[in-house]
Amino acid sequence: MKLRKTLLISVLSLFSVASIAQEKFHNVAITAIVEHPALDTIRKGVVEELAKEGFVDGKNIKIDFQSAQGSTATAAQIARKFVGDKADIIIPITTPSAQPVVAATRSIPIVFSGVTDPVAAKLVKSWKPSGTNVTGISDHKDIEPQLSLIQTLVPNLKAIGYVYSAGEVNSAIVLDELKEAAKKANIQVIPVAVQRSADIGTATRSLNSKVQAIYISEDNAVVSAYEALHKAALEAKIPVIAADKDTVERGALAAYAVNQYDIGAETGKVAARILRGEKAGDIATHSVSKMELSINQNTAKELGITIPETLLKEAKSVF
Repeated sequence: MKLRKTLLISVLSLFSVASIAQEKFHNVAITAIVEHPALDTIRKGVVEELAKEGFVDGKNIKIDFQSAQGSTATAAQIARKFVGDKADIIIPITTPSAQPVVAATRSIPIVFSGVTDPVAAKLVKSWKPSGTNVTGISDHKDIEPQLSLIQTLVPNLKAIGYVYSAGEVNSAIVLDELKEAAKKANIQVIPVAVQRSADIGTATRSLNSKVQAIYISEDNAVVSAYEALHKAALEAKIPVIAADKDTVERGALAAYAVNQYDIGAETGKVAARILRGEKAGDIATHSVSKMELSINQNTAKELGITIPETLLKEAKSVF
């Protein structure tokens, strides 16, 4: 009897070892052009959603995160590193990280995240399934609701300043959309391009007395150095409307935007499907459409702006 029990335990142990051996361990590579709260929130959504889907870092996946620290040259090096490491899937966050990754491999599955216009960025040919190794989640949002928010907060609005990085495709696309929408409302848009994050404070001060509000998109160079912009705008008593909740928490007056965590979570869901065997090229690129209002009451008080009660009731987040 004792011998039989010992044999049974041995057999069960062998099955257990075999099961562990058969479980695939995936290398998940994640990269972002820079680290700032909005992009960190996207990454958090990716990792936590993967875990919900059964892909846990250190258990059956190994996550390798690399930041390009704002350098496109470094982003290209990271892309080549991931390909050389033979990652099972690559998740680039933002357009400047996605472009070199897509250029570096045509075989490793890619799920980009936080890209405003993946077609204009030449990541995919259309929003339909690409038939390639690329799919992803866009953070594109309609500009009209955001312009309407600015008009509500700044009733005397005649001109909007737009501070952006000249090298970011996303920011140029948003500028064109903003100009088109503002033209219909008879509002002037005054863009100021910056080459370096260090120039953001000076660029913001150049808008003093020219505009009644400043709008910033999810421009990585601008958002990563937002404090400089915020300080300059407060000095001039110009409200800043952002395109993400995290920047409102850092001091922007308001934002009507897609939740960054939701973008990351949706990216994680798509990545999980691919890790289970689906092909990236069979999954259509899509966006997260639900938009949320965020308001910073402290900034409103500093600027002497009274937030309408209707907006406070609508707001998902009030800081």
